[in-house]
Parts: sequence; C-alpha cells; structure tokens
Amino acid sequence: MTTPLSVQDPDGRASNARPLRVDVLLPTHNRAELVGRTLDTLLAARRPDGLQARVIVVDNNSRDATRAVVEERARRGAEVGLPIVYLFEPRAGKSHALNTGVAATDCDVIGMIDDDEDVEPRWFEAIAQAFATPGVDYITGPCLPRWEIDPPRWLAAEYDPVLGLFYEGDRILGMPDEYRGQMMGGNAAVRRALLMSAGGYDASLGPSESTRQLSCEDSEMHERLRRLGARGQYRPDFIILHFVPRTRLEKRYHRRWHFWHGVSLGVLDRKAPHDVPYALGVPRFMVGEAVRDLLGLLGLRRLPGDRPREARRFGATLRLLGVAGFWYGRNRFRPAAAPASPATASVSAGAPA
Repeated sequence: MTTPLSVQDPDGRASNARPLRVDVLLPTHNRAELVGRTLDTLLAARRPDGLQARVIVVDNNSRDATRAVVEERARRGAEVGLPIVYLFEPRAGKSHALNTGVAATDCDVIGMIDDDEDVEPRWFEAIAQAFATPGVDYITGPCLPRWEIDPPRWLAAEYDPVLGLFYEGDRILGMPDEYRGQMMGGNAAVRRALLMSAGGYDASLGPSESTRQLSCEDSEMHERLRRLGARGQYRPDFIILHFVPRTRLEKRYHRRWHFWHGVSLGVLDRKAPHDVPYALGVPRFMVGEAVRDLLGLLGLRRLPGDRPREARRFGATLRLLGVAGFWYGRNRFRPAAAPASPATASVSAGAPA
C-alpha cells in the first residue's frame, strides 16, 4: 500500500497521518471554451496516491456558457474522483474572484491557475513532491506559450511578462535565496494557512471587465507572503501552457499593457513608496531613464541595445508609457470603490448549495 503523502504540521514536523488536500482555484470571465479546455487538462492530469484534489471554479460575472461548461465537466469529475465546484462572484475583478475562491477552500494547499492555461500531466505530482518537503510554503513554475499564431519577428524575450510567460531553467531553485522573482499567480500553489494569514487579495489591483488593464495583484500578494517569512521553490516540473491569442501579438496591445502595468505599479507605490528620492511625482531614477529614452526617440542620442533601430525605438516607447502610467497611477488614478460583498455565493456542480 502506498504511504500517504506527508502533511507538514504547524510546528514544522512532517506527518503521514492523512493525505495532502489540494483545492485548485480557477477564476474565469466569459471564456467558456477556454475554461472547458483548462478543466479537461486538470481532469487528465495524474494525481498521485495520497493526494486529494478538488477544483473550485469562480465565475466572475460571465454572460456566456461558462456555467453549463463547468457543470458538464463536474459530471466527468465525479466519475474520476476530481470534484469540481462552481461559484458565482458578481463583483467584477479577478481579485474579488480569488478572495471568493479562497474563502471557499478547506484544504492544506491552494493551487492557482488561470482560465487560458493547460496544466501539464505532472502538475499535481509536482505539488505533492514539493509540499512533502518541510519548509516549502509555496511553489511556482514555468508558464510556456501555446501560440494561436506564429509570433511576430519583433517579439523579443523581454516581452514575456506581457504575455504571461515565464521560465527560469531546468533545476529547482529556492526562493528567495536562489531566485528572487515572484510567485506567478497563473501557476502557483501555497499553503492555505499562510495565504489566510496574509489576508485577501487587493481589490484595487488585478484584471477586471472594465477597459482598465490593471495587474500586480499577484506580486503584491507575494510581497506580503515574503514579509511573513515564507520560503518557496521554483520547480521546473510544475508546468502550464499559457494560451497566447493573436490579439496579444499586436503592438497596440503591448503599448496598452505597459501603460496600465505602470498604473498598477504607481498604485502600489502610493501605498508603499520606494525608499528613494522622488522628482515630478515619480522616483528620480525613472525621470533619468525617461529623459534618455525621449532623447533617443528624438534622435539626439543612441538608444541602448544591439537590436535593430526600430526594435529599440519600440522598447523605448514602451518604457516611456510605463513611466507615464506610473505617474498617473501614483498621482491621479483612483480605483473605483468596490461594491459590497454578497452575503453568499452561488454554489453548484459538485458541492451542496
């Protein structure tokens, strides 16, 4: 008989008394076809003996066939031992959806993926192996592309964050000692007790259905986990494939993303300013970088790098948009007030109402 996977007790010792329980959060908005595919990959992924898994889909006010798609997969999940729960969160915004999902968990470890991702077959196995190790509080791993069309020639590796792509090599790295990057919210697993101690996701950050393309809800949460002393791992076997649609391979998308990412960083900075000198409402080092980029675009100095001139000009434009967004986010932008939380969430597909 296979020994159950160890669960770490609060005092840090490993215990084999019960299986490792994992709830996977999957927020979604108007992506019925994509979320169905994501659920298919979760259903197909191998689950090792001693791991009990459940999927919680949080429908963030979708108006398409999302609920029907989830309920159909829930019937299949019941057949293969992977319960799938449907929750409805009417307040627009990924952070609201995540908070609703976290509140519904009852597990040791919370896994997190997005509705445009495929998990690789070893995904649950990587969670089991990681959290059998005392001292591991969270993990992240590669987010590799699933292209809708061939990427354009101008697309460089420096634009991977815009596309939600991430790869840090083929060996396990301790975080933050060996790797100081962040836990990628689209591919993460974290001990539930730690996440509950950190508090909810910041509802002023993260994507919503508005025209505002905010982000940084994941990095802000990761910073809170770090302040609590959390230790993590980058695991090369903890892999998702991220769908990259053709619309994200257009330069206008990248321009918009950089501006609103800058806005998000500015909102964060207003709450927790950098310990550096400021000038014109932004950290002074940003002013110097912006001036250099502007002079380069005007042809008064050479833009850095060894790529073709047009590629360097595009990079400079994106950096300037990021600085402009930062200034706007820190000094002018005010997120809309969040509506009151509903008393209860709508629940179906695998869980009692």
